[in-house]
Amino acid sequence: MTFTKSIPNKFWTILVPIFVAYVCGPLVYRHLTVFGVLRQTHQTLTNPEDLITIQDTTHCEDLHYYSPRQILFTACEDTFLTRFSWFPPLEVFDNPAVTHEARGSIHVIDLEASRKPSTGDQHWAMKSRRLRFTNFDGPFVTHGVDVIPDPESANGDTVYIFAVNHVPNMEHVDVNTDSTDRLGSKTPHQKSHSRIEIFHHTLGSDSVRHIRSIRHPLITTPNDIFAIGKASFYVTNDHYYPEGPLRAVEIMYFGAKWSNIVQVQFSGNTGAQASLETGVNASVVLSGIHNNNGLGHGQYPNELLIGSAASGTLHFARLPGDADSAIEVVDSIPFDSTIDNPTYFSDPFANSTYDASGYVIAGLPRAIDLTKTARDPEGKDGAMVWYVKQRMPDSGLVNESRTGSWEKRLLFQDDGERIRSASTALLVAIDPKIEGPQRKAWLFITGPWSENMIAVKIDI
Repeated sequence: MTFTKSIPNKFWTILVPIFVAYVCGPLVYRHLTVFGVLRQTHQTLTNPEDLITIQDTTHCEDLHYYSPRQILFTACEDTFLTRFSWFPPLEVFDNPAVTHEARGSIHVIDLEASRKPSTGDQHWAMKSRRLRFTNFDGPFVTHGVDVIPDPESANGDTVYIFAVNHVPNMEHVDVNTDSTDRLGSKTPHQKSHSRIEIFHHTLGSDSVRHIRSIRHPLITTPNDIFAIGKASFYVTNDHYYPEGPLRAVEIMYFGAKWSNIVQVQFSGNTGAQASLETGVNASVVLSGIHNNNGLGHGQYPNELLIGSAASGTLHFARLPGDADSAIEVVDSIPFDSTIDNPTYFSDPFANSTYDASGYVIAGLPRAIDLTKTARDPEGKDGAMVWYVKQRMPDSGLVNESRTGSWEKRLLFQDDGERIRSASTALLVAIDPKIEGPQRKAWLFITGPWSENMIAVKIDI
């Protein structure tokens, strides 16, 4: 008689479930936590006077702070018409015609000009200003953006703006895509011809000039951009499958590390008649990350922040010294929600006794509800904003592991009443001479379905 036959069957019926629970339990619990299956949404208590709704900022998915001039840049959909009918990042391909009826735009919020001197420096107006396009006429379905200074500007008064644009591919937009095995020979149909738009803007002006559009076969499901220079950038492809059952597998299975980051280099203005692919070279510089989504500039010039949205993980990566080399991930931090576009807050008022610098990450409290709310203009997707900083002394070198003791806390939470969804959040410090002795900052929050961006005054 073998050993296994000598053990009663009841023993195995008890042992096997215990073993499965021991092995799979933590992973299942992690999934339930990140997607918010067991979470009830709440509101962070806030003084009503400390929360400002910034009008004319409808469906702005990404946000960037240009600190040299205290200006916020964002790209907005501007209308409810488009987002719930055509938004490829969430498999919304219902009506591509709306992209010709309503067009997104680029907005700026000048924080210095937003102050109300008549009532004191501590009061702010927070007004969004929509920029007028020049040399650009066509669909603009907004998503990720990035802003960098113009290296050729002598006085620093001009910037380059990079923006994802999810224009429809009219040749395939009505095709019912059948997903195939990732290793198969058939490439999924692209209902979207997503591309990257490059703009040039003079600070203080009311317009933004289009330089060129960029498309490449490696740019398939673009989400966010990290600009390297005026003619080079990184872009995330957040999924391998643009739609279908295997896209759902990509999201729910954290081991489906099929997304990547592509580096793109291009020539300048190629003229109105040039192809979108003229002068464009691209290569994959990072793969093997689950659902890499938002990108952000880190604490150092060579630090790249990567948000793995569906797995709720922030990755710290080191940019290569050689432009043709791969990106290296040096550390990762998990969060208890989905996350999106990470930002780094550099405390301009730091001193020897206190430095509030850290990383700010926005996410959704109940991402599990997206299957119901992605097409619902009345949905109530909530918001969560996390803050994390390293407790241990930092060597100042990104090429050393960041693994250590981290201080992590929830800065803000909402149930969807004050703001619907959160994909980007960033901090802007308030001068301690104005708001003392407690250190304070404005927390700006925006999302792909938020009717308007909000600014919340918080303690830091």
